Amino acid sequence: MNYEEAVAFLDAPKYNTIRPGLEPMIHLMDLLGNPQDSLRIIHIAGTNGKGSTAAYISQILQCAGYKTGLYTSPYIERFTERVRCDGREISPQSLARLTSRVYEAVQQMAARKQLLPTAFELITAVAFLYYAEEHADFVVLETGLGGRLDATNIIPCPVLSVITAIDMDHTNLLGDTLAAIAGEKAGIIKPDGHVVSYEQRPEAAQVIQRRCQEQQASLDMVNLSRICIKKQTLEGQDFSYGTDDTYHVSLLGTYQVYNAATAITAARCLQRLGYAVSAQAVSDGLAKTRWPGRLEIVGKNPLILIDGAHNPHGVRALRQSLEQLFPQQKCTFIMGVLADKNYSSMIEIMRPLMRRALTVTPASERALSGDTLAVLLRKDGVDAQSVSSIAEAVEYCRKEFREDVICAFGSLYYIGQVRAYCLKAGDHNGT
Repeated sequence: MNYEEAVAFLDAPKYNTIRPGLEPMIHLMDLLGNPQDSLRIIHIAGTNGKGSTAAYISQILQCAGYKTGLYTSPYIERFTERVRCDGREISPQSLARLTSRVYEAVQQMAARKQLLPTAFELITAVAFLYYAEEHADFVVLETGLGGRLDATNIIPCPVLSVITAIDMDHTNLLGDTLAAIAGEKAGIIKPDGHVVSYEQRPEAAQVIQRRCQEQQASLDMVNLSRICIKKQTLEGQDFSYGTDDTYHVSLLGTYQVYNAATAITAARCLQRLGYAVSAQAVSDGLAKTRWPGRLEIVGKNPLILIDGAHNPHGVRALRQSLEQLFPQQKCTFIMGVLADKNYSSMIEIMRPLMRRALTVTPASERALSGDTLAVLLRKDGVDAQSVSSIAEAVEYCRKEFREDVICAFGSLYYIGQVRAYCLKAGDHNGT
């Protein structure tokens, strides 16, 4: 396979389904020699903050001198973003070569009339092969959906299980209560394991605590009350967490400080387990972390920010961050959502900050049309209009709303396109 053929196979419609269950993944990895069993893994599940927390932990480990793999989803601009080692994306050549091996294994499964893997299972298999081939010291592994039946949960007991903020999302697959969703996320907790959890709401925290007791796993719960934010600007944030040490993160938004506190807790747990992760590595790792698409500035004239908030919890965090960065100021929003998301609640949460909105249709079969979204916004009293493309939305803002703060949010499916358009135009540098 060449790179284009590999991506076409990994993203083929017949594999592009969501089907909870580990049996196909077990068969696939058996055929590939179970490379995941040789890896030292930090496993991350949660509703929001998984990617950012994974990025923080990965960078901390790199600063501590460990060769570190980072597996995340979805990608923002390039397919290869999902599989990284020491900050470098998997090369197109390596992706093609390893995908060929996975393809051959899938053909064997088909010949045996076994249930075939999903697209997520296929790329996860490629990632496991790659990290084993690279002899990574650690792999920071983000779940795709849920945890208990997620393809990544085929791994043996990880060094550390990390659970980020849990909220209502994917209720058709994970359950329609916070406790049910927490139960799926807590499925990554293994016997005698070590667990770090974000500070959860009581019904989710109880599920995690019970699972840890059942599995005789240790639990470190993040305590957000111990965070002291000292400075917040468009250049980043300074804060302390339970000690006199001051940390700096360049990622914007109060929720990124909370995610950083989760990463600090994970690093402290690794220290107790005997891994060489110094206080300096933690500080340097947080400061060096970059994570595209999360309250990221992609334009300065006018100021344009993008954020992948796509559910009520994420939108609530985005609103809080915008209110802190731009007090008493309303914003112009570019918004595109998927039809299976709780967009009514998202609108309700963000409505008080909306000066106006431009709506787009994300490039997804699951997209809600921009026209429909604009109608819903207007019914809620927002000055909203649908535009035909991301380029039209950005250029309209540049022409008509140069004094406004512009924020694009609603779905990662289109945030990457907004980012690519703005940066290609050189707007990131204010030109």
